[in-house]
Amino acid sequence: MAAIALSSAVDYVKAPLIYKGKVRELYDLGEHYLIVVTDRISAFDYVLDPAVPEKGNVLNRLSAFWFEQTADIQPNHVIHTDVAKLGDIITEPELLKNRIMVTKKAERIDIECVVRGYITGGGWRQYEGTSAINGIELRAGMRKNERFDAPLFTPAAKNDVGHDEDIPFERMAEMIGAGLAEELRERSIKLYEFARAYCEERGIILADCKFEFGLIDGKVILIDEIFTPDSSRFWAKENYAYDIEIDSMDKEPVRTYLAGSDWDKNSKPDPLPAEVVEETTRRYLNIFERLTGSSL
Repeated sequence: MAAIALSSAVDYVKAPLIYKGKVRELYDLGEHYLIVVTDRISAFDYVLDPAVPEKGNVLNRLSAFWFEQTADIQPNHVIHTDVAKLGDIITEPELLKNRIMVTKKAERIDIECVVRGYITGGGWRQYEGTSAINGIELRAGMRKNERFDAPLFTPAAKNDVGHDEDIPFERMAEMIGAGLAEELRERSIKLYEFARAYCEERGIILADCKFEFGLIDGKVILIDEIFTPDSSRFWAKENYAYDIEIDSMDKEPVRTYLAGSDWDKNSKPDPLPAEVVEETTRRYLNIFERLTGSSL
C-alpha cells in the first residue's frame, strides 16, 4: 500500500486550475484540459480526511481502461494518459503518474445519465413510496435488488452544488431537446449493457452506473469518468441476494463507519480511522484487479 495519499495536485501542475471537484481537479492547457484524479474521498456531501491511498490511481486507470474498451461503441474525450508527454507542466511526474488524463474540450451537457439494471438504492426508495422511478411506473411486488427485465434510464439534472435532481425523461427532453435526449438514452443503455456483460464474466454484477456527455462540433462525446467505483455500483456475485443491503465494492467501509458513529451529519466528520482507510484502499484495488485482470 502506498504510504502517501495525494490530497491535491495544485502544487505540482504549472497550469491554471479552473475547477476543483470532490475528487478531480481540472486544469486548462489551452487547446485541451488536464484532469488530475486525487485520492480525496467524499461521503454524505463532505470531503473527508485523510485521503485514501491509491484511490485516484485506481479511478483514473479504470476510466482509461473502460474508455479504451468502449471506444468503438462511444467516442470519448481521452487524448492520452502519459505524464511524460506533459514535460515541465508537471513538476513531480512520479507523484502524478497514472493519475492524469489529457482530454478534448467539450461543452458539458448538464444531465447525469443514470442506467439502472437492478432496483436498489435511491431507485428502491422511490419505488417504495410511489411504485415508480423517475416517473416510470413499475409492476407491483418487486423485491429489493431484483433485476429489471430491461435496463432503466433515469436521468438527473446536474447541480455543481448539492445533490443532482432526479427528473423524468420528459423533463430531460424539454431541457436539451427530444432528439438529443433520445440519443443519450440509447448511448447510455448500450454502454451499460456492454459493461454488464463484461462484468458478469468476471463474477461481478453491475447494478447501476452514471455517465456524463458533452458536445464537440455538435457531436456527442463521453466525458468525465466511466465504470469506476465512484460512478457505478458493483456487487460481487457471491454476495447477491434479495431484500438486503448488498455490500458494494467501493467506499462502503467509509459509509458504514460514518453511519455507525456518533457523527452529527451537520459538520465535517472527524478523521477516518486508519483501519477504515486501509480497508477502503483494499476495496478499490480489488475491484481494479477483478475488472482488468492486472494489479497495481
